[in-house]
Amino acid sequence: MAVIYSSYPSMKNAFLKLPFSFSENRLLQDLKYCKSHPFISHFNTSDYSGDWKSIALRSLNGAIDQIYAHSSGAHNYKNTSLLEHCPYFKEIIALFECKKESIRLLNLSPNSSIKEHTDHNLGYEDRSFRIHIPITTNKDVHFYINNKEVSMGVGECWYGNFNLLHRVENNGTTDRIHLIIDCIRNEWSDHLFAKIGYDFTIENKPFQYTRETKLKMIEELKTMNTEASKALINQLKSEL
Repeated sequence: MAVIYSSYPSMKNAFLKLPFSFSENRLLQDLKYCKSHPFISHFNTSDYSGDWKSIALRSLNGAIDQIYAHSSGAHNYKNTSLLEHCPYFKEIIALFECKKESIRLLNLSPNSSIKEHTDHNLGYEDRSFRIHIPITTNKDVHFYINNKEVSMGVGECWYGNFNLLHRVENNGTTDRIHLIIDCIRNEWSDHLFAKIGYDFTIENKPFQYTRETKLKMIEELKTMNTEASKALINQLKSEL
């Protein structure tokens, strides 16, 4: 499990824009094919309000309805049949010269929101990283990472450290659909991240957590309901 924290020593590591730009028309062409298949409601219903759906381009069993993003080793993942009909998505994915885990389309409908939460083992320091590429969005979509709004335009490419608290609101009248690629860090990605200003010097520095953050960590850990999460809960409670 990754560490969750409320303040980050270097905000430039919280989110970074990557030096890629993609064709809106070609993104929409592949999206059109994908939308001919049913999207699946996100499994964690407590994390959102409204309508949040997904479909898999790469999943653990190769099925398009297997939308859970495990962190269990890229060798277990398989491209779905859907990806074979999406040449531009395949082209984009190939640009990332590293192993990939889950690859999905996530659709946040109008008047819907993803509540503030954290993900686990989804910071670059965890040897993995998540990429967002907006395909459709609108001016009333608001995406916050570590309480800082990140404006992501169609065809842009972004990294976010999702160990940090983050939330999304779609207050507009159109869908917000992103291509989400989960990658495994390697030498190629280290060179890329160095180029865009990632600060490697702070990765192993200890963090100080506020009481509020520790309480939020406890609530997140309760949802996991494992022996490891229970041990961490007890540890955090002893520090309050």
